Amino acid sequence: MDQGYAKREKQVCWRITVKGIVQGVGFRPFVYNLALVHDLTGTVLNSSRGVIIVIEGEENGVEGFYQDLLNKPPRLSVINKITKEIISYSGFEGFTILTSRSESQREALVPPYVGCCEECERDMLNPWDRHYRYPFTNCTNCGPRFTLIKDVPYDRDKTSMAPFPMCSECNREYNDPSDRRFHAQPIACSQCGPEVSLVDEKGCELPGNWLDNLWKLLEEGRVIAVKSLGGFHLACDAHSRKALNNLRERKNRPFKPFAVMARDLDTVKKYCFLGSLEEELLRSPKAPIVILHKKGRGLLEEIAPKLKTLGVMLPYTPLHFLLFNGPFELLVMTSANLRDLPLTRDNERALVELGGIANYFLWHNRDIINRCDDSLVTVIEERTQIYRRSRGYVPGPIFVPIPQRGKDKTGTDKKLKEEVVLALGGEMKNTFCLLKGEQAFLSQYIGEMDSVESEDHFNTSLEHFKKFFQLEPQILAHDMHPHYWTTRMAAEIKAEEKFAVQHHHAHMASCMAENGLTEPVIGVILDGTGYGLDGKMWGFEFFTGDYLDFQREIHLSSLPLPGGEISIKQSWRTAVSYLITCLGEKGKAVARERFKDKGRELEAVINLLEKDFNCPPVSSCGRFFDAVSAFLGVCETSSYEGQAAVELGELVLNRNFYNCTEIEPYPFIIKEGVINPASTWKEMVKDFEGHKEKDLAARRFHDTLVSIIQKAVLIIGEKSGIKKVVFSGGVWHNRYLLVRSKKLLEELGFEVFTHQNVPPNDGGISLGQAVITYWRWLNHVSSSSGESDDD
Repeated sequence: MDQGYAKREKQVCWRITVKGIVQGVGFRPFVYNLALVHDLTGTVLNSSRGVIIVIEGEENGVEGFYQDLLNKPPRLSVINKITKEIISYSGFEGFTILTSRSESQREALVPPYVGCCEECERDMLNPWDRHYRYPFTNCTNCGPRFTLIKDVPYDRDKTSMAPFPMCSECNREYNDPSDRRFHAQPIACSQCGPEVSLVDEKGCELPGNWLDNLWKLLEEGRVIAVKSLGGFHLACDAHSRKALNNLRERKNRPFKPFAVMARDLDTVKKYCFLGSLEEELLRSPKAPIVILHKKGRGLLEEIAPKLKTLGVMLPYTPLHFLLFNGPFELLVMTSANLRDLPLTRDNERALVELGGIANYFLWHNRDIINRCDDSLVTVIEERTQIYRRSRGYVPGPIFVPIPQRGKDKTGTDKKLKEEVVLALGGEMKNTFCLLKGEQAFLSQYIGEMDSVESEDHFNTSLEHFKKFFQLEPQILAHDMHPHYWTTRMAAEIKAEEKFAVQHHHAHMASCMAENGLTEPVIGVILDGTGYGLDGKMWGFEFFTGDYLDFQREIHLSSLPLPGGEISIKQSWRTAVSYLITCLGEKGKAVARERFKDKGRELEAVINLLEKDFNCPPVSSCGRFFDAVSAFLGVCETSSYEGQAAVELGELVLNRNFYNCTEIEPYPFIIKEGVINPASTWKEMVKDFEGHKEKDLAARRFHDTLVSIIQKAVLIIGEKSGIKKVVFSGGVWHNRYLLVRSKKLLEELGFEVFTHQNVPPNDGGISLGQAVITYWRWLNHVSSSSGESDDD
């Protein structure tokens, strides 16, 4: 046989489709250069289905190319699925990157933001580089994505960079496959890109160099509104007591902690303890705020009053690096918004919304398409726990278990269809979730759903997500609470079917889903409040169940909440209710002595309780924390959500609590599925009257909760035989409670699952709502527990 013919026989051609986060992360130039390494020809293009590669050449070379594609992809890419098929040999003469293509079926994932890389940082700080001091420097390995994308495929004309035509130098880099800025969609320089301006409260630009002027204003103690990646920050010198007090007064934020941005890791280590995973998170492309233990020296108390921890982040945009290329090592960088309103993102709106807070505004002329707050995380026992899942994480998918087949209304096997579920989330810390098949797309942090502005933010974000992923929901999920803003929204949204999901069931399912669980579990759900099946407010729950159904096994006894929601802020009211409910006349006398400074207001609260007027019943771990915090004198009135519980938790928080000695918890009773804390309060009052230290009482209270959890789970486990336990609800941000409870249950043979990919707070319940609804829809289940479908 002819040798040339034998060689030609070894030539093959494959079509490879790669799905996942493979656009905007340097995947096409990676493929191009990989093809050159293996001496192959073909094409690569971005499509709305993913990256499509046609590769041909010698069979061994094609196989080697495919293995490198699988095993050595670009650092920022996430390959969720890859398929290959043999197609007819085409005889390409080289390798070409084709123009992107839109298709009706969209499976490409929009990439999250990626923090500024070291190479771009060096370029920006190099006086001989053309990107010197340019605050929008980026490349394929870093820079904005989600916040500036209008549509996919991810190309410049579908972003807020469309109004900025590339100069000849940027165009050269953009089209050079060997350049790291090859096909970097936000590529720009000072000759062609967005510009920064420093303006006063009237929007008038200050003369002179904006960066030098900014440093001078910060040194003077001014508050600056800085337009960052996903919205504005309010910035000031973290070492200026004057600036901090001005910011707190103007923002009406007396105690809620501020996040800070540190110049570098050495600065972080100067003020905080830093573990290896915490350092990894700070340096990661996601660049979240990380909650760290303070070292207790050199930091002003006004940054994070009464707290032993501090939220810290490193510079993550070129603009941030420029801010720290001067006299500052630590700046406050807190989200810029009016109370409970969405993050400010537009220049003109910033003047209106922030004019009474900021002295000056540092903004730019690149539009923010998608608002996106900073993500907030912590590390507990070498595992990440998320408080707020937003920038850097969104819109990346979460993979969840789905049933293989359901039943139709006649009981016949239903063909598995990938219907799209939209879950609206909760009222606080809102996120929504779009679920198709095994992929759940959680939105960025929306916030409190109690205003027209928040609803507009929700709807705008939802429309963008639907467009990005070409998803049109047929099935709707929402919280059961009849008065939630999202429940009203659900009534107005058209859908083939609607499901109301119990709040704590959604919490349980959220933790199950992110851990890939499908079998029945014991759910320990501890939070502030959620609407129960009986119309009362729940929040200290022990469930058994799965996605289809749940059973309330054990719960805290109900407590009258005098005045309703006002008691959430004025936690001393809840303490009075506990004292009187648990101890009767003795408790009333204690309340009058303990809270005698409340005067007539105290008597009004006692009167409400005696007449049972405007005292809705609650069974809530959050309110239990509030009451103890107020009674012990830790926090009687909260200025931000969870303040009383957070400050009580701080009393038991130290870096060595993992190995602290056992102390006797307060007594309690569990009888007929109800936890009675009367004896807890009786002993706590004795400690208080005996002038025991509040730190000791706080520790005994925490250990009492750990003991309640241990006993309740044991009772349920013996009854049901279930050995898997999930923890969910905002109270599980309390690291002492989480670590101690998990440790004790694991020692008893239970397998405990916690959150790592979504928050345990209400920011994660949209995931649970979506998965519950999909499973129920496939199996045509409402709920035997009393949850109902809406007509």
